[in-house]
Amino acid sequence: MKFLHTSDWHLGRQIHNQSLLEDQEYVLEQIIQIAQQRQVDAVIVAGDIFDRSVPPSNAVKLLDDTLDKLVNQLSIPVILIAGNHDGAQRLAFASRQMRESGLYISGTLGQQIPAIKLDAKNGESVVFYPLPYAEPATVRDVYECEASSHQQAMEVLVEQVKQHDSEGLNKVVIGHCFLDGGDESESERPLSIGGADKISPTLFEDFSYVALGHLHGPQYKGAQQIRYSGSPLKYSFSEQHQAKSVTVVELSEGECNIELVALEAKRDVRIIEGYLEELLASGSADAGREDYLMVRLSDKSAILDAMGKLREVYPNVLHLERTGLMAGDKKLELNREHIKKGEFDMFTDFFDQVSGESLSPEQQELLKQTIDQLHRGDQ
Repeated sequence: MKFLHTSDWHLGRQIHNQSLLEDQEYVLEQIIQIAQQRQVDAVIVAGDIFDRSVPPSNAVKLLDDTLDKLVNQLSIPVILIAGNHDGAQRLAFASRQMRESGLYISGTLGQQIPAIKLDAKNGESVVFYPLPYAEPATVRDVYECEASSHQQAMEVLVEQVKQHDSEGLNKVVIGHCFLDGGDESESERPLSIGGADKISPTLFEDFSYVALGHLHGPQYKGAQQIRYSGSPLKYSFSEQHQAKSVTVVELSEGECNIELVALEAKRDVRIIEGYLEELLASGSADAGREDYLMVRLSDKSAILDAMGKLREVYPNVLHLERTGLMAGDKKLELNREHIKKGEFDMFTDFFDQVSGESLSPEQQELLKQTIDQLHRGDQ
């Protein structure tokens, strides 16, 4: 059995108010092509299909188009589960009617964990167990148990899978959770506060493969087969160094072979830094000038319309940081007195550029008093 594991599509996502729908369509086409070229027997999407519980209509259409190509045109079964970003009941609409077509959607948690047996083209069949994201309170309500943490809730669900008789076939669990020790990024919404969302990887050691979603960097924890595929795109600047991919898994004769297949983004998400003049000069030769950028300027003086000047060369600058103005020393100490000094210097530099002359001593004193008054108002 060969299947493709992906997750965290976050359809409808924006980054600094920039829609990523065009970029998502571009990368989903690659996933479809990989599924076709590798002749996979199934595609697994481990949660966070959409970025919010009520997705925009164009995101819904993109999912519909993608599933139509996979299920109807290529006849590849798809199993997808709800993640913590999804509206579980909305995602599960008409799911019972879609099973016959080869589309299996697990949105809300039921009293029985579905056991989806899929036949391989060449090789052994496999039983898949989709575990949609569920809060401990939901697990308590459905199973009338005393699960008070994500660990205890998952223990209840996993026990259901262990008790199911797969008739000797490989068991693959599909889940959306936070394994203890996993590498996070800024674009992932916390499942709970204070670390109560962490789940031990040892819980999944008995299964042939565990297809997980939630963490956006591809990684495994505990064992090679307990794995996050990661998101297909970079959804924050904290992910700039992540290599995005999908995971192709082949289960054969008791062995689990895993391959990460790289994905190419239409536009990268990255951070560049330096002095404004240097960045503008090098921009024309930058092959990635269309990328989504965070720019960190090293200039210590005020600059008129820095964002406008940057966007003349880099049209997709999404965020600008003036690190040169904020760096009081090598440690970037951002205490209140340092911020006041930065504000004073910024305004005096700005005044020099606009008027062509410096502030008088009286004006400087008035400016200091004004800044002090503003900061006292913030306290």
